Amino acid sequence: MWEAAAWGFVGGAALLVGAVLGLLWRPSGAVIGSVMAFGSGVLISAVAFDLTADAFDLGGAWPVVGGMAAGALSFFVGDWILNRRGGGDRKRSSGRQIEGQASAIVLGSLLDGVPESIAIGVSLLGGGTVGVAIVVAVFLSNVPEALSAATGLRRAGHSPRWILGLWFAVAVVSAVAAAAGYVLLGGAPPEYVGVSQAFAAGAILTMLADTMMPEAYEEGGPLAGLLTCLGFATAFLISHLA
Repeated sequence: MWEAAAWGFVGGAALLVGAVLGLLWRPSGAVIGSVMAFGSGVLISAVAFDLTADAFDLGGAWPVVGGMAAGALSFFVGDWILNRRGGGDRKRSSGRQIEGQASAIVLGSLLDGVPESIAIGVSLLGGGTVGVAIVVAVFLSNVPEALSAATGLRRAGHSPRWILGLWFAVAVVSAVAAAAGYVLLGGAPPEYVGVSQAFAAGAILTMLADTMMPEAYEEGGPLAGLLTCLGFATAFLISHLA
């Protein structure tokens, strides 16, 4: 359990790294869009090869379909509720967060991070060692995600202390979620583990399409497509060489 929590915190700590970069460095929109595109490609690769494929091997087709549908719908409903409260632009770098409630921004950030952390915890169940590709994918995608959000939150008037406190809280919750995924599914039938992996995959993929990829293309332009492909290829190689 403690190992799962530690790895979950490592993935979440990337948010602090990204937030510090966003506060100390004022990157252009093109730079933010580019790094978010790369991070999106990394996560897409992890969803395809380290979550969905493993889920299929463990449970077969229907657990994958059901798990992904449940994860996608859960994120969609949660995100829709938070959007109505002003949390929809939580990852934007333009400062649109000024129109949203702080509580919605915080809850939205937690909503984004929990599925990734559960995936890290579940990856320990297979062979007793953490899925390196999953941790790397979460880390590499969290840095640009937090960089963009921290830039926007700063422009919206939030203090550096508030912003760093937000991402530290998300990192702690990420550790708890990873530990919970490990504890709750330890000893569970393989089909249950597969469903949980598919659930995380559906939620992450929906999050990417809703929050990260629009920002990547809006700020990065057509180059975003090439960088998404580069991120995908990088994570694929890490997954198969690790």
